[in-house]
Amino acid sequence: MECAAKGSGRNRCTGAATRPCARCGAVAYCSLFHQIAHWSSHKHECDRLEQQMKSVHLLNDFPFTFSQEATSQETRCSFLSKRGIHQKGMWMIECRCGESSASFDCLGLNNSWDIPSNLYPCYAPESQISEQLRSWRDYYNWRCLPLDSPVALLLHWPLTIYHAAQLVGIGTLNPLNPEVCDKLCIHYLGPEKELLQLNVFGELQALFPGLHIHIELVGPAIPPQRDGEKVRISRYVSSNEGQSVCKSASKNAILATQSGITPAVTLQLWHGFYHDRYRDLDSSPHLVIAPNGGIAAYPSWMPTIELIEKLDVPAVFTDYCEEACHLAASCIENVIGRSLKLPVQLNPFRQPIAVEDSVLLLPCYSNCFLFGM
Repeated sequence: MECAAKGSGRNRCTGAATRPCARCGAVAYCSLFHQIAHWSSHKHECDRLEQQMKSVHLLNDFPFTFSQEATSQETRCSFLSKRGIHQKGMWMIECRCGESSASFDCLGLNNSWDIPSNLYPCYAPESQISEQLRSWRDYYNWRCLPLDSPVALLLHWPLTIYHAAQLVGIGTLNPLNPEVCDKLCIHYLGPEKELLQLNVFGELQALFPGLHIHIELVGPAIPPQRDGEKVRISRYVSSNEGQSVCKSASKNAILATQSGITPAVTLQLWHGFYHDRYRDLDSSPHLVIAPNGGIAAYPSWMPTIELIEKLDVPAVFTDYCEEACHLAASCIENVIGRSLKLPVQLNPFRQPIAVEDSVLLLPCYSNCFLFGM
């Protein structure tokens, strides 16, 4: 963990951040000197962080058999290695050593689960969703998955889209937006690591039955040479050949980029910022979503927020912790001059493995909290 005062003064940190704030317990310092020097800034957030720390038990509440180890201090590398998926396929980007060797030039090519077939959904669900999914337990029960399956680590991307759509009134169990007939168009802002996990978006076929899902992914992390490229996902993700027998061989998932295939999910890639590329996109959105946006940290978000306000469409943002969402919400409200329509709230489909080396002692998870305008 980094010292909360790192980079805020002339004096360098003297070592590890081992001195937590006695009041909130959410930040730590390398020395008493840095703790005192940082108080003028920290005092404005200390009470708020103290309240957030009281909800830690809710953040760590997952139904999985691996929840305790995934929310503890065990490294991601260790967690993945125990399951034989360390630096494999779509799992490669889930740890630091994988991040260092991964290349977005290979996006969309890692198309298998690399785990036994009883641990992942490789075929259409046995029944359509009859009640709104409200938790990982609901999803696993519906998809007939055992609670030792690690697929939630990757499926938090499509499940967060599903949950965001439900919150703004878009979905097969909600009164559909009148413009949503047989095609749901989503503008997905700032993708990064999910670019190497594109196949998991095929699960949207099950979550939005009867709808063609078209997602425009826009962000600077998309390689310029892939700009405008379409990726068509026509079936569900499968296992590696020869590793295990799929539950339904005739319904194995494939990633199809050939022409002539009618897909259930289409992804289109755009390099750059949303406010610069919006006019180039092929569709108008029913929903804008920005996972793990870091809005308060990057000034480039401000013209994008102004554009979304003009579009007057539902927009949902997520971040790694409640404090990041609070800061982001304040930035957005300053730009649009009104309160958010969707207040900051915990995402039931956050990734169930803790982020390593957070700047806060608050537990952090990918897509942990969400809010919207």
